[in-house]
Amino acid sequence: MKWPGAALAALLWACSAAASADAELWRKLKDGGYVVLLRHGLTEPGVGDPPGFRLGDCKTERNLNAQGRAESQRLGEAFRRNKVPIAQVLSSEWCRCRDTAELAFGRYETWPALNNLFGRHENAAAQRSAILERAGRFRGAGNLILVSHGSTIVQVAGISPGMGEMVVMRPKGAGQLELVGRMKDGT
Repeated sequence: MKWPGAALAALLWACSAAASADAELWRKLKDGGYVVLLRHGLTEPGVGDPPGFRLGDCKTERNLNAQGRAESQRLGEAFRRNKVPIAQVLSSEWCRCRDTAELAFGRYETWPALNNLFGRHENAAAQRSAILERAGRFRGAGNLILVSHGSTIVQVAGISPGMGEMVVMRPKGAGQLELVGRMKDGT
């Protein structure tokens, strides 16, 4: 009978530790100077895009679902609530990334280096190099937000984030980044 109580205590401790880590990550972001690799919000079911999709024609792509739109809005609210400064928001050209950026931050510029690498490995080295070069040399009072895809972020950070998850990196110059932490949609 004591096992359920111990399991509950362990679960509460884990939740408390995660909340503390998230609070510390928000404090760091408030100081600026970080690179945030953000995977787009939750999408309609599926993997990749439908056959015959046309980049930029949102009707042919796999898009955010209602939950993904809501989590993107929550993320933006968390950035504002935590007074996190944003220097620039760059997004993949895919509609689900552009929508995530727009809903969360209200502004973005597209950057093809952030485009989806799923099934497109011929571009992986060039895109990875471009992202690492720009992100590794980032300096600023705010933070650089890069909205992309899991397949692209894993090439840059070595981490496959969940949809709507942030991977926070510290620029180390010369195309290098250091992992600082991860967080799901700011909640």
